[in-house]
Amino acid sequence: MTKHFLLISFVFLFISCDKKSKVEKAVEEIPVEIKVDRFDKAFFESKPEDLASLKTEYPFFFPEGIDDKVWIDKMQNKDWRALYNEVQKKYPNFDKQATAIEELFKHLKYYFPKTITPKVYTVIAEMDYNNKAIYANDKLIISLELYLGKDVKFYQFPDYLRQNFEERQMMPDVVSSFSFRKIPAPKDKTLLSNMIFYGKELYLKDVLLPDYTDAEKIGYQPEQIIWCQENESYMWRFFIDENLLFDSDSKLNNRFINLAPFSKFYLEIDNESPGRVGQWIGWQIVRSFMKNNDVSLQDMLKMDTKELFEKSKYKPKKP
Repeated sequence: MTKHFLLISFVFLFISCDKKSKVEKAVEEIPVEIKVDRFDKAFFESKPEDLASLKTEYPFFFPEGIDDKVWIDKMQNKDWRALYNEVQKKYPNFDKQATAIEELFKHLKYYFPKTITPKVYTVIAEMDYNNKAIYANDKLIISLELYLGKDVKFYQFPDYLRQNFEERQMMPDVVSSFSFRKIPAPKDKTLLSNMIFYGKELYLKDVLLPDYTDAEKIGYQPEQIIWCQENESYMWRFFIDENLLFDSDSKLNNRFINLAPFSKFYLEIDNESPGRVGQWIGWQIVRSFMKNNDVSLQDMLKMDTKELFEKSKYKPKKP
C-alpha cells in the first residue's frame, strides 16, 4: 500500500513539474531586451549649464512651471549628492536588475501578449514610497533611492515602511504598478471588494514572480506571514461577526487595507498583527477561486467581486 501511494505521489509530482516546465520553457523563448537609461547619473553628473540640454533630452522629468533654480539646487545640494553617492555604491551598474526585469516582462508577455517592453529609467526622486516603481506603458521609472536597504541612514521612515526599501522589492513593485492597468477598480467600496481587488494584484505576483516568497510579494517579514497563517480563521470570523465584509465605511481601509504598522481590530492582538491583513485575506480568497474554477488569469482579473467570492469556496485554514 505504501509503495502504491509513493508511486502515485511521484507521478503526480512529475506531471505538476512537467506542466510548470512547459510554461517556463515557453516564457524563456519570448524575446525581451531591456534598455536602461541612468537618468540618476545624467542628472547628478551634470553642471548647471547643462540643464537646458538635460531638459531637452528628458522633457518628461521636468514639469512645466518649475523654476530652473529648483533643479540646480538639487544638483548642488550636499544631502542630495550624498544620497546620489549612496545609490552609486549600491547600483554602480544595473545589469543584474535589468536581467530580472527582462525575466518579468517575458512572463508578462506570456500572459499579456500585447504588453509593451518599456525603456527603463533609473532616477533619484523625492522619496515617494507610494510610487517607487512606475510602469507607464513605454517607460518604467524606478526610484533607486528607495531600494538601498532598510537600514540606510537616509531613511527617516517608520519600520513598517523601511522593511520594503530592499532591492528584492523592486520586481513586486513593478508588478503592482502594472496591475493597476489590468485590474478594474471595484464597483463598490465595501471591505470585501477592496480585499479582493488587492487579492487579484497579489495573485498576479504568484503568476509573474514564481521564484519570490509570499513575504516578498506582499512586502511582509516572514514572521508576519506566519502570523496571518496562524490567525486566518480568527480574522475571518471577526470580519463576519462584526458584519464588516459588505460595509462601505471608508475607515475600514485604514484599519485593514492601507499601509499601516498594524491592523486595527481594536483588540489585544493589534500590536502583534501586520498592517494590510485585508489584502492578505483577499489573496487567499482569489487563490481559492483559481484552485476551484477553470478560469483564465485575464478573465479572473475582470470578474465581479460577488461572483468571484461566491465561486471561490473560500474556507480559512484552522490553526
